[in-house]
Amino acid sequence: MILRPDVRDLQLIASSLGRAVGWSGAAMLAPAVVAAVQAEWDALTALLLSGALAVLVGRAATAAFHVRRQPTWTHGMVTIGLAWLLVPVFAGLPLYLAGHTDGFFDAYFEGLSGLTTTGLTLVQDLDHLAVSLNLWRHLLQFLGGQAVVVVILTLFTTTSGQGGSLSLGDVRDTRITPNVTRTARFILTVGATFAAVGVTALAIAGALGGLHPARALLHGTALFLSAYDTGGFALQSTSAGYYHSAAVEGVVIVLMIAGALSYGIHFELWRGNRRELLRNIETRTVALTFLSLLAVTLVGLGRSGAFTTAGPMFRQGFFTLVSAHTTSGLTVTSARVIAADWGLLAPAAMVTAMAIGGMASSSAGGIKAIRIGLVLKGISQEVRRVLLPESAMVLATYHQHRRQILRDVHIRGAATVLLLFLFTFLVGGLITLFTDGTVDFTEALFESTAAAANTGMSIGILRPEAPVAVKVVLALQMWFGRLEFMAVFATLGYAFALLRGRT
Repeated sequence: MILRPDVRDLQLIASSLGRAVGWSGAAMLAPAVVAAVQAEWDALTALLLSGALAVLVGRAATAAFHVRRQPTWTHGMVTIGLAWLLVPVFAGLPLYLAGHTDGFFDAYFEGLSGLTTTGLTLVQDLDHLAVSLNLWRHLLQFLGGQAVVVVILTLFTTTSGQGGSLSLGDVRDTRITPNVTRTARFILTVGATFAAVGVTALAIAGALGGLHPARALLHGTALFLSAYDTGGFALQSTSAGYYHSAAVEGVVIVLMIAGALSYGIHFELWRGNRRELLRNIETRTVALTFLSLLAVTLVGLGRSGAFTTAGPMFRQGFFTLVSAHTTSGLTVTSARVIAADWGLLAPAAMVTAMAIGGMASSSAGGIKAIRIGLVLKGISQEVRRVLLPESAMVLATYHQHRRQILRDVHIRGAATVLLLFLFTFLVGGLITLFTDGTVDFTEALFESTAAAANTGMSIGILRPEAPVAVKVVLALQMWFGRLEFMAVFATLGYAFALLRGRT
């Protein structure tokens, strides 16, 4: 029997959604200040109107539906599931009001893409977009990749005694510190440290590359937000290739890797425990898959004839593979070139890297290395069971901050999410193929994987004139992928219980 949520349940969720909308409106103040300084009056008006509306709606919802009740795990999951659908309504509004999108849904798509740290874009004339609006797009990646994690940890705690963490795509039931507030403070401290170092290094590299110091600082800030939050938005349509700088690319690679590392790994490194890098199942899995895919990429590029010298081939192949594996989506060459000129092996390696993604408890998307590692461990365990005598007891272990026994429930959980992702990649590719007659299946699968894995390496299928069905499917895939299905299922189940449940 499914119990129908009562009025207080709905009030609690509505009040929490109001806070999320209100905070998104308050965040528009930062780009609004930039718009005022830059004399971008149209952008300033759009940001102020959108921010004021979001704050007004948020405060009204919080006040109208306020209820004194401790949120449960289900409340948190449903709230997050709905927040990622509702907040983009207001987040994309400035772009729509400023006339930079072809209709409101395109603006909504842009807001959703930023909050899910995907990086797919429908903005028109990106190279001439107002600085303040471009900053807002990049700030959305921070809100989706870092700040929301802290909000989840702080507001939506469970009552099961598991350290106050929410089992969602960004935060697992693994405690970094014993206290939620200390964990949130640690995440922000790590982010601030990387921001200080990363923005400075990128600004210096940009200035040395010929950018005016103020412009170099702007580009450095935007690149940091995209790389560290594994977001993929760029100030220019040519992405990281705009700079033609090995120094910029080197710093971006470090930031992309840092963003794809789990907060648990960051915590161990912060404490000086570098042995965790060598023993952790996720770092081992990432190293194995990356090196394997790098070999496939280089062989594929060599056979494609796209490069005449080894240096540029390695540089572009290495950067693009890191970007794909960390689901950052930044590129030094057009994804259309990757699909058209890089042969078959190299694009296949990129699709595989995007599908795998980064580590759990990070801003990266994809299936996640922990699940790939557990499934591989499970396969190895089954092979050993077949080869060893029936009386032998086969016990597998893995290391994640401590030695843990591999149980069937771990394998089933990892395999289930893996299959759900693969199913999403395939179905999204098929729908894209049948609704856009200008593409083939390999291109449709590439675009579908980029959306569901929250990577954002578009090969040109997503464009303002694309069929509405393609945009809707890719938007749903971004939502599914960011929430890793659990919050989606919780939201849909809650809606079903509301309609068909019993009191």
